[in-house]
Amino acid sequence: MISYDHSMGFKIKSHSAQTKELRMQYRKLGNTNIEVSLICLGTMTFGEQNTEAESHNQLDLAINSGVNFIDTAELYPVPPRGETQGRTEEFIGSWLKKSGRRDDLVIATKVSGPTDWCPHIRDGVSHPDRKNIEIALCKSLRRLQTDYIDLYQVHWPDRNANFFGKLGYEYDDSPTLPIEDTLEAMDVLVKSGKVRYVGISNETPWGTMQYLKLADKHGWPRIVSIQNPYSLLNRAYEVGLAEISQREQVGLLAYSPLGFGVLSGKYLNNARPKGARLTLFERFSRYSNLQGVAATAAYVNVARQHGLDPAQMALAYVNSRPFVTASIIGATKLTQLESNIASQALQLSDEVLADIESIHMNCANPCP
Repeated sequence: MISYDHSMGFKIKSHSAQTKELRMQYRKLGNTNIEVSLICLGTMTFGEQNTEAESHNQLDLAINSGVNFIDTAELYPVPPRGETQGRTEEFIGSWLKKSGRRDDLVIATKVSGPTDWCPHIRDGVSHPDRKNIEIALCKSLRRLQTDYIDLYQVHWPDRNANFFGKLGYEYDDSPTLPIEDTLEAMDVLVKSGKVRYVGISNETPWGTMQYLKLADKHGWPRIVSIQNPYSLLNRAYEVGLAEISQREQVGLLAYSPLGFGVLSGKYLNNARPKGARLTLFERFSRYSNLQGVAATAAYVNVARQHGLDPAQMALAYVNSRPFVTASIIGATKLTQLESNIASQALQLSDEVLADIESIHMNCANPCP
C-alpha cells in the first residue's frame, strides 16, 4: 500500500505497518543538465473534462508532490475540437501567472503535424515547417503566459508512418515535408531563446535517427526526448526505440501508461463509470479490443494476487524501465492523481515482474 503525506513525502507501508519515506525521483532530460520528475503531469483533460479551477487544483497537488514537469500541446484538450482548442494551455498559463512558479518548472508543449483531420488548426493545412511552427509557438507562448518553452515537440510526423496504433506499414513516397525543414526551423527558435530544447513524438526508429543525424550534420539542436505510447498493453517501444533511447540519450516520455485508464481495471466486465473517459468518448477504443481486455484482466489479477493497486502496478512497471525519462500521467480527479503520483515510490518484486512477463509472452502488445 502507498500513501502520501503532503508534509513528509511518499511513504511505502510494509506488511509490518512500518513506513519508509521516498521522495520524488528525478531523471536527466536527454543529454541536458535538466532534471525532470519521473512523473510528468499530462494535461489533455484540462478544458474538456476538467474546469479551470479543477485544473489548477491538479497543478497544485502535482507541484506540491514534487512534480516539476508539465506536458501539454496546442492541440489540447482531447478530443480535439475547434471550440476548445488551446484551452488547456490557457488554463496552465493562468495557473503559472497566479502561482509565480514558472521558473521552477519544465514546461513541454507540442506543435501539430499535418492537420487535415483537424481543420480548426490553421485551416487544416498546417505542416511542421518554419512558418507554421513560428505561428504555433507564438500562440502557445501567449496562452501559457510565458516567454519561453523548455521542451518543444513535434506532435506527429509529417510523412506516412506507423503511429497512432497503425500496423502493416506500406511505403508511400508521396511528397512530404522533409525533417530537415522542421529541425532547421527548431534551430531558429532555440537560437532566439524562445525554446530551450526540442523533442519528437509518435516517431519511429527511422525518424528518430534522422533527427539525430541531421543535428550532427548541421549543428542543429539535438532531440532530447521522444514521446510515444508505452504501457503493459503496448510495449512495442522496446523492439527498436528502447536501444536508441539509451545509446543516444533520447529518453522516452511515456504517454498512455495506463492505456486511457483501462489498466486500472475500472472498465472490466463492460463497466462504464460515470464521467470516465471511455464512458464519455467512444472514439477512445485503442486499448479496448478483445485481446486488450483479456490482457488487462490478467494484469489486474496479478496485482490483486500480490496485494497491489492495478493502476499503481502498471505505472510502476513503466517507471522502472531504464529507457524511460518520465511517465506522463493524467487524471480527472485528485484522488486518481494522488494515487498515480505515488506509483513512483512502488518497487515491483521479482515475483510480480515474472508474472507480468508471463502474461506478456502469451499476449504481447495487444493494443499497439
